[in-house]
Amino acid sequence: MKCIFSVDVEDWFHILSLRSTPDLLAWDALPSHVEKNFAKLLEIFEEKQIRVTCFFLGWVAHKHPNAVKMALRFGHEVASHGYAHRLAFSMTPQEFLEDASTAKKAIEDCAGCEVAGYRASGFSVTRQTFWFFEKLAEAGYRYDSSVFPGGRAHGGISGAAYSPYRIRTAAGDLTEFPITLTRILRTPVCLFGGGYLRLAPWALIKRRAERVLRAGRPVVFYVHPREIDPDHPRLDMGLLRRFKSYVNLDTTEEKLRKILSTFEFTTFAEFLSEETRWRKHPDVDQRLVDEDEVLRMPLNIDRRTGTAR
Repeated sequence: MKCIFSVDVEDWFHILSLRSTPDLLAWDALPSHVEKNFAKLLEIFEEKQIRVTCFFLGWVAHKHPNAVKMALRFGHEVASHGYAHRLAFSMTPQEFLEDASTAKKAIEDCAGCEVAGYRASGFSVTRQTFWFFEKLAEAGYRYDSSVFPGGRAHGGISGAAYSPYRIRTAAGDLTEFPITLTRILRTPVCLFGGGYLRLAPWALIKRRAERVLRAGRPVVFYVHPREIDPDHPRLDMGLLRRFKSYVNLDTTEEKLRKILSTFEFTTFAEFLSEETRWRKHPDVDQRLVDEDEVLRMPLNIDRRTGTAR
């Protein structure tokens, strides 16, 4: 079983849910670091001969088309992170469809190839946004990696399946790749991206990733370009949020190199085309499973409202 490495291609000022987070109309006037930092990530991936999936904000693709072209030139998969970096649960179904469709078109126009994958800002899919999957299929996406199968500040779905699974919707089918969690003291934790990746000791990350792989699940790693740039500008925020957002930025590159040297990687698109084990699972709207994939009880979905009861 291979791991999947992904990059959420956004800039330093795209941190969510802060009073200081600038509005979309202000982004053009801010100093951008995304292309420089993304190029550095691409150099590391090329050095390690790793191919990854790059989830571009549509706005980044529009403003920095060279970043998209660099990713393709090095053989990476290009996917969508939405256009305006809005939380899924903050939008109406129609607003979400328009944002996801606009992002897909912006990235495809720049890349000259189909965009099949999507990742929501902040993994902001919740039990109240099960219209999300149908709208993604309606927009033409074939897979998603937005479900955080545990509680978190920006949503999450506690008890959701840990393994990839197929979702059937009225607009078509798509495959969900949940964000990888592991249990520490019976608490689901993501050690494979964000603050925990920067904070956790390398030995713990390695040991838990190996455990996930032994369970027959791919480990989904993710990183943001700003995380390998300790000198990027900072947004104003409280002490706890500042710690979560900026802790150990100076160690990210070294840890990233260890991860890429230790595990075997593929992209989401390649995993979909090559991996057959998960396809043996029944088609579902959503399943509950524990880390050892023992519990297989479907969520009860209200077909009229699209919410889980």
